[in-house]
Amino acid sequence: MKKYVIGLDYGSDSARALIVDASNGQEMATSVKYYPRWTEGKYCDPAKNQYRQHPKDYLEVMEASIVEALAACEPSVAENVVGISFDTTGSTPALTDANGTPLAMLAEYAENPNAMFILWKDHTAIKEADEINELARKWEIDFTKYEGGIYSSEWVWAKVLHMLRIDSSLKNKAVSWVEYCDWLPAVLTGKSALKELKRSRCAAGHKALWHPDWNGLPPEEFLVELGPELADLRSNLFDETYTSDEAVGNLTAEWAAKLGLPQNVVVGVGAFDAHMGAVGAEIEPNSLVRIMGTSTCDIIVSSYESVEGKLIPGICGQVDGSVIPGMVGLEAGQSAFGDVYAWFKNVLSWPLQFLDDDEQRKLIEDKIIPALSDEAAKIPVEESTIVATDWLNGRRTPDADQNLKGTITGLNLGSSAPRIFRALVEATAFGSRAIADRFLENGVAVDSVVAIGGVAKKSPFVMQTMADVMNMPIKVASADQCVALGAAMFAAVASGVYATTEEAQKAMGQGFEKEYLPIADNVKAYAEIYKEYQKLGNI
Repeated sequence: MKKYVIGLDYGSDSARALIVDASNGQEMATSVKYYPRWTEGKYCDPAKNQYRQHPKDYLEVMEASIVEALAACEPSVAENVVGISFDTTGSTPALTDANGTPLAMLAEYAENPNAMFILWKDHTAIKEADEINELARKWEIDFTKYEGGIYSSEWVWAKVLHMLRIDSSLKNKAVSWVEYCDWLPAVLTGKSALKELKRSRCAAGHKALWHPDWNGLPPEEFLVELGPELADLRSNLFDETYTSDEAVGNLTAEWAAKLGLPQNVVVGVGAFDAHMGAVGAEIEPNSLVRIMGTSTCDIIVSSYESVEGKLIPGICGQVDGSVIPGMVGLEAGQSAFGDVYAWFKNVLSWPLQFLDDDEQRKLIEDKIIPALSDEAAKIPVEESTIVATDWLNGRRTPDADQNLKGTITGLNLGSSAPRIFRALVEATAFGSRAIADRFLENGVAVDSVVAIGGVAKKSPFVMQTMADVMNMPIKVASADQCVALGAAMFAAVASGVYATTEEAQKAMGQGFEKEYLPIADNVKAYAEIYKEYQKLGNI
C-alpha cells in the first residue's frame, strides 16, 4: 500500500496542509486557511510593532485545512497517512501555565494580547534585547556566541521578559513558555505537559540561547540578573532538544477523530519554516537557500569539520542538526524583503482609499507592482543614481539591529516611481549580498544559491537583479510549496518511511524550474553601487 504524509506549514497569515505521496513527493491535495482572528486585525497594533496571534487560530485552521485537503483525496489516502510534521514562523512564543497551556487558552486571559503567541515580527522587546546583549558581554560565558553574537527582539527571551514586565497579571499563572512549533505537535499527541514537551533543536538553538556547551539554556543566575521577572522559569523549561527526524508521538484518539486519520499516525518534532523549507528545496552542503517572502531567511548547512572552531558573527545562529541532522545549520535573513515592495505600493496607492468601488480599487492595486517591475527593468543599471537601504523593518543580518530605519538617497525631480522602485529592489539585493559576504568572509563557502517562495516564483526582475548583485547563479525550486514539502519530508523520516533526511530529499524532491545567471556588465556596475550601500549602512 502507498504511504502518505502531511506537511503543515504555518506562515504569518495562514496555514497550509500539504498531503504528498511519500514515495515520490507527488502532491495529492493542499488546503490553505487564514487565521480568523488575525484576519480581523485583532490583538495587533502596527504603530507599536505589536503582532499577536491567538492559539485558537492555530488549532482551528489546522483542523479545517487537514479535513479539507483529505476531502479532496480518495478515502484510501486518509487511511494510509503515516506521518504529520509542522513548521512555523519563529521565534513565536507564548507564556504557559504549569500544565504547558498557553495562557490565552485560559478564560481569564482569553482576550489578553500579552498572553497570546508573540509573532516573529513583533518588535516590542527591543529594549530587552539590548539588555540581553549588554549582560552577555559582561558574563563569564557569552551565551549569544552561537547565535551570531547579537540577540534580537524577534527572539523568545526578549519577548518573554517584555511580557512579564509590562503585564503584572501574567505573573499569577506564567511559569514557562513554548514555541508554537513545539506546542502544536504536543497538542496532537497529548504531550503538552511541561516535562513531556519535546523541544525543537532548531527553535531552541537559534532563538533561545540553548547549547550543549552550557548544558542547555542559560542558568538561573544569568536569567535573574537579566530580570527578576524570569525567576523560576528555568526550572520549568528544558535541557534536551530534538531534531526534526524524531517522533513526538502518535495522534490522540480525540485528534484522530477530528482529523479523520488513523490513531497510529506519527507526529514529528517541529521546526521553523525556513529550516524545513531549505530541506524541501533539497539543500546540500554550502548551498545557500533563500526563502523569499515578506522577509527572507537564508539557510546553509555545513559539515562539522568545515565550521569547527568558527563563530560566524552577526548571523542568526549556528546549530548542530537544526536543518539536517548530522550537519551544522546556519541561519541569516532580512527583516523585510517583499514587505519593502508592499510598503512602496501602499504609499503609491494611498489615494485609492477614496474610491467607492472596492473591486476597482483592488484591480488597480494588483497592477502596481507588475507595472513598476516592467518599467524599472527598462532602466539601465548605470542610471541607478538612487540608493536605498532595505531596513524598513530593522536589520536581521548582518548584525541584528531592529532600531535601524530604511533610507532612500539621491532623489531629484526626475526620480520617478519606477526609478525609486528599482532602487528598493536593488537595496533588497544588496542586503542579500551582505549576507553572503558575511559567510564568505568567515570561511563558510557559498557554492550555489537556491530561491524559494512567492517572490522567487513571480518576479524575474527581482531575481535577475539579485543574481547580478550577488554575482552568483540562482536556481528557483520547482515545488510551489517547498516549506510544506520539507515538513512532509521530515514526517516521512519521523514515521520510518526513510532512515535519513537525505534519503527523503532524494526521493521526494521536485528539482528546479529556472536558473538566473549574472549578466557581466551589470555585475561590474553593481559592484560600485554596492559600495555606496555599504557606506550608507557602514557595513
